[in-house]
Amino acid sequence: MLDLLVIAPHPDDGELGCGGTLARAKAEGLSTGILDLTRGEMGTKGTPEEREKEVAEASRILGLDFRGNLGLQDGGLADIPEQRLLLAGALRRLRPRIVLAPLEADRHPDHAAASRLAVAAVHFSALKKAPLEGEPHRVERLFFYPGNHPFTPSFLVKISAFIDQWEAAVLAYKSQFSGEAASETVGPKGVEARKAMRRYFGNYLGVDYAEPFVSPLPLLATPWGRV
Repeated sequence: MLDLLVIAPHPDDGELGCGGTLARAKAEGLSTGILDLTRGEMGTKGTPEEREKEVAEASRILGLDFRGNLGLQDGGLADIPEQRLLLAGALRRLRPRIVLAPLEADRHPDHAAASRLAVAAVHFSALKKAPLEGEPHRVERLFFYPGNHPFTPSFLVKISAFIDQWEAAVLAYKSQFSGEAASETVGPKGVEARKAMRRYFGNYLGVDYAEPFVSPLPLLATPWGRV
């Protein structure tokens, strides 16, 4: 059983989106993991073999308890029954309490599809009559981390003490984030922008850095911070 599982369309998406939160959760004694849906084989830079090594290094930096890959086709993610059930089966095996998935509003079709897949898989994982092996598993909460489109966060997680760990995990993907024009979508300037985003949201809390998330359901809280 995992406390926190991140669903990532491609290797490095989980680190970019919520690596600081994973690092904080691990430091606080929670079990953490990332499930990549594809190997990122369509990326302009880096081979799948290179990216496997980068995945291992990023996972080590974050101290993950689990790292897996569903082996779906990069560029071919879709909310279809076969992929829904494959992901739902993984949720039954891993039994996470909380799932973090990409926000659907995104320019990358795989990111949008992964978001819809996560919603469907969380639902089917809990159904007794779903055509799946293993005991049904009900995820407690599903939250979304942002990608490439503007968004309004539902809540923020303070990661000031873990920003260096976040950056190191992201930069472990040398094929994507180092060198001139390392990636057509992110690259070194993109990493700098993602760090600046965390600084921006941290400012609202009076802290150095915070990661934003979107909740599809209201969060139960009181003005003094406890339910």
